[in-house]
Amino acid sequence: MHANWVISGIRRPGGLKALSDDIEEGGETAVFLDAAQRKAVIAAASPAAGRFFRGLELTGARTKELAATVVADFDGRTLRLAHRKGRPAKLRPRHVLLSAEAIEFFKEQSKDKLPSAPLFTEDGETPWRRHIWAREMRAAIARHNEQAKGNKRISSHATAYSFRRARISELLQIYGVDPLTVAAQTGTSIAMIEKAYLRFIPSAMQEKLAALRG
Repeated sequence: MHANWVISGIRRPGGLKALSDDIEEGGETAVFLDAAQRKAVIAAASPAAGRFFRGLELTGARTKELAATVVADFDGRTLRLAHRKGRPAKLRPRHVLLSAEAIEFFKEQSKDKLPSAPLFTEDGETPWRRHIWAREMRAAIARHNEQAKGNKRISSHATAYSFRRARISELLQIYGVDPLTVAAQTGTSIAMIEKAYLRFIPSAMQEKLAALRG
């Protein structure tokens, strides 16, 4: 990976455009969460769930990938993630290069833990399970919506997977990371990046992607 992939924090003018046609793991249309909404969900969540959601936001990991991480997967600069995808389905590991902010976050999650200990747990011991993080996400949204009005309210259909979609969107639209690197870092394919995000990729990069298939 290119060393300069580490995010500098410099943002381009303009905000993110919501992607309504992204499909998440369960096959449902993903609800887009902007930065303010993600911050609100994390703040309204329980401490353990908030840390898990923040980890998703900083890495763009799939929920199951991040739930499976242990302390040894963090080497001080990158986070090892793995998923079973493709044909044939096999374990496909990758190392996500982290921003300075993410490095500090994962140092905190690793502090005073054994190498084999989960980075994120429901209760201090049990790694996150799908039905539990889904319940925590619904609870956080409901808690936020009790006080929010109008466009400050968050859709009850948003899921933890929305953090991954927002991260991919940010890398492409705000930070200008090239699609090849985004695909490698998020464990997806160029074909999927093109399918879901093509209209947000600069025309010059679209030409390069087309040339790859030529």
